[in-house]
Amino acid sequence: MTRPSSNCGLTDHGGAHQARKRFGQHFLVDQGVLRSIVSAMALRPDDLVVEIGPGLAALTQQLLTQVSHMHAVELDRDLVARLRRRFSPEQLTVHEADALTFDFSQLLSLHETKRASEVPQLAATELLSGPGRRKLRIVGNLPYNISSPLLVRLIDLAPVVQDQHFMLQKEVVERLAAGPRESAYGRLGVLLQAWYDIEFLFEVGPQAFDPPPRVDSAVFRMRPLAEPQVRSLPALEAVLAAGFGQRRKMLRGTLLPWLAVRGVSAPEIGGTERAEEIPQAIWYRLADRLADRLDERQEEHTPDTASD
Repeated sequence: MTRPSSNCGLTDHGGAHQARKRFGQHFLVDQGVLRSIVSAMALRPDDLVVEIGPGLAALTQQLLTQVSHMHAVELDRDLVARLRRRFSPEQLTVHEADALTFDFSQLLSLHETKRASEVPQLAATELLSGPGRRKLRIVGNLPYNISSPLLVRLIDLAPVVQDQHFMLQKEVVERLAAGPRESAYGRLGVLLQAWYDIEFLFEVGPQAFDPPPRVDSAVFRMRPLAEPQVRSLPALEAVLAAGFGQRRKMLRGTLLPWLAVRGVSAPEIGGTERAEEIPQAIWYRLADRLADRLDERQEEHTPDTASD
């Protein structure tokens, strides 16, 4: 295929659009890559699809060949206007919003309301848990500058998500999927693997974008686990920050004293290990112990208001 010129003045049905650096815009233009993403999703016509950052709708157009309707979350108001001109509301519902603050759960409510109007005899319990209930299928070419906080924020949605297919900087994707003793293993990967099975799908070179980024990218899949590996996100974040904050140091000088001050035992760790040597399961056990201690302290400081 012929890639648009590198002046970043991309065109669609609304004329030229200048990619905006502050939004981290690198528009995916390679039709082969677009088709590969859609193929990896294995969509059904009635899937509840939401795309984050559709841009000039290259991926949106491909997705709409597989589903009858979808949602898109876009922050750039110029691109929002283009999307609304190009697609009918029956095809695409465009939400002008920042994905970091957007309430994705409202899409489930909209979907169930639509089902209720189409099939009025459905009971409320059937709407909430019946076989026709759909989970979110989230997809997007994520801006590199918001990827980490967005992925962490989406954890809250995991129970109502079927899967997530994203494109990110290849180096970041490798970190998300890495295991112990691998050079890419780190706190973000351990954190997300507590809620998701993460699968590296395929690489994408800079030439697939306009303007081309300075790094290679990769597409990956995130499937929520049936049960999270930990019960407290804040506790896990705190333990990982203490452990990986000085990752080159042995844990006897960083994590272990930090845990001891908080009354948390760590018999699985001898002290000479470094953070990247500790398996995910141990991090999760430490986080649960920390959560238990925090709960105990909360109970100790809660006044007993029961009457005699």
